[in-house]
Amino acid sequence: MATARPLKIGITCYPSVGGSGILASELGEELAQRGHEIHFISYEAPFRMPAGPNVFFHPVQVNSYDLFKYPDYTLPLSVKMAEVSRAHRLDVLHVHYAVPHATAAILARAMLHEEHRLRIITTLHGTDTTLLGRDPGYGPAIRHALEHSDAITTVSEFMRGETVRLLGVQRPIEVIHNFFAPHPPGRSRAEVRRELGLADGEALLLHISNLRPLKRLDLLLQTVAQLPANTAFKLVVLAGGDPAPLLAEAARLGLAGRLLVRERVSDVEDFLQAADAGLFTSETESFCLSILELMSFGCPSASFAVGGIPEVTRSGDTGLLVPFGDTAALAQAVGTLLTDPVRRAALGRAAQQRAGEHFSAAVVVPRYEALYRRVCGI
Repeated sequence: MATARPLKIGITCYPSVGGSGILASELGEELAQRGHEIHFISYEAPFRMPAGPNVFFHPVQVNSYDLFKYPDYTLPLSVKMAEVSRAHRLDVLHVHYAVPHATAAILARAMLHEEHRLRIITTLHGTDTTLLGRDPGYGPAIRHALEHSDAITTVSEFMRGETVRLLGVQRPIEVIHNFFAPHPPGRSRAEVRRELGLADGEALLLHISNLRPLKRLDLLLQTVAQLPANTAFKLVVLAGGDPAPLLAEAARLGLAGRLLVRERVSDVEDFLQAADAGLFTSETESFCLSILELMSFGCPSASFAVGGIPEVTRSGDTGLLVPFGDTAALAQAVGTLLTDPVRRAALGRAAQQRAGEHFSAAVVVPRYEALYRRVCGI
């Protein structure tokens, strides 16, 4: 039987630090390693975009004209999508996060007419449904783009349900969970902890996020403030956004000495393997890639049981979950992880096993490959 040919795949995502951009970058890396030709199309190179064979980046030029009150990105993006698709004969354009990527992709395909049958796959990651899908200025456009995509995926069952509920999408929606394929750490656990100034016996409590309002950093600090004063730990935040409000609130609560912030960290594996536990306080999450990243290194997390998080980690088995807003219960869960090394290790082993069995590149990436071939009919 003939071997299926490699595919030419365009990927568009937001290049900023966030789950959708990180997943898109890692998916591109994994696909390139499997021999596919990957073309990233965005206004700047995505955060964690891989370098190497089979990976190309096509920047979108956004101009500011006095004619327009606000610069437009959708039209230049659609033109670049059509240009790259035509020049490189793309099989698939895989857009991550609906606004404005899915709309731009639909317009790009219309520009190509019948000269090139471009297939479009739209992956919904979270607030493109749960926030913008509620907005009457965006919802109808999102629904139109989804109805005209060749396939739709979401990163969790929770997101699929919300997409149907909020947008009324009648098309099939396939759930393909996020994955994480860690690179080997560049520094040892001891080196990272020494660089952070952690003393012997002091635990590293890790939080990774873009610091947007939905991450509820107020509840993060409230939880930490309720830990017993004699608990030896530092809260390390890998920040993908402006940490100034977080630092100000920590100072107000008397937590400045407990908090360490590192911005736009690309070598995330160094910190994952140095962590003892994770802490997340989002009011909603479509998946929570950061929890999975920690799980892959055998590190359990404490979190609110919201959105798709219970699909990722199982409370009492691979991590600890409590009802949203109950910071006292969350502080108790964090305290258990920090002060009970036997329990922490057991949860960590189960977490790492679950990550490998359900959310590894070896499990997830072939599902995307199969989807691409199915929509292309090859």
